[in-house]
Amino acid sequence: MGTPDPSRAYAATAWPLRRTSGLARSCHPGPVVAVTATAGALGAGVGLDAARCILLVAAVLSGQLSVGWCNDAFDARRDAAAGRRGKPVAEGSVSRRTVWTAAGIAALLCVPLSLACGPPAGMVHLAAVAAAWAYNLKLKATALSWLPYVIGFGTLPAVAALTLPGRPGPTWWAVTAGALLGLAAHLGDVLPDIEEDRRNGVTGLPQRLGATATRLLLPVPLVAASAVLAFGPAGPPGPWGVATLAVAAPAALAGLLLARTWRKAPLAAAAVVAAADVALLLVRGTAPV
Repeated sequence: MGTPDPSRAYAATAWPLRRTSGLARSCHPGPVVAVTATAGALGAGVGLDAARCILLVAAVLSGQLSVGWCNDAFDARRDAAAGRRGKPVAEGSVSRRTVWTAAGIAALLCVPLSLACGPPAGMVHLAAVAAAWAYNLKLKATALSWLPYVIGFGTLPAVAALTLPGRPGPTWWAVTAGALLGLAAHLGDVLPDIEEDRRNGVTGLPQRLGATATRLLLPVPLVAASAVLAFGPAGPPGPWGVATLAVAAPAALAGLLLARTWRKAPLAAAAVVAAADVALLLVRGTAPV
């Protein structure tokens, strides 16, 4: 009897593992985890019981997975042509067909999971997911590239509040702050790749504005979101609101001043302000009291 070739045995085992790893990485795991965790925290903040909170998390997770996989599958040829690293489909770690299939399955699961949160919450969430798919397939290369981000982030507090029994609905300031953070997320996400996107024919709003204008604009929605969260609810801003405002403006200014020596300074500053805004949003809650 011949001795088994260990290299073939390794290859047989390594390929499924590589494909599974590639599929996991192609969903944009960072944003998926961040948005899903925020949804769960918002659900807990408005008083959802464990079962409804898990249902909300499952609905948001399925929607985010579908959006992430759709993005990588649709952009695979452009990513490969540009030689972009960290793109599993473009690198051949997982096939485009597999990722499209995963996106479709996640989208199908998202429908019943979203509607199980209640028809109003479900329809709002499905509209946000549809807007994100529209961004991937068309809007990212138009002047309306910001709109799906505003819809997606703005509706997240609404979905959490509408999942509550009785569906009290969200506060105006929670939705407004979410929308402003969505605009900031779009500007910050695109900022490092503006010049490369332009070369590849992607001309969304930040690409049309240019890197300098986008960098200068980025702090505006971040600080505005902080102000809305601090002063939107009735009564004084309180210690949490004051602390957030004390972080937001200096951090945003520091990002602009350090941009000349550190290219990613505006993005780092945006992350700090966004984290403070999200923390304040969780403290404030999203449903009327």
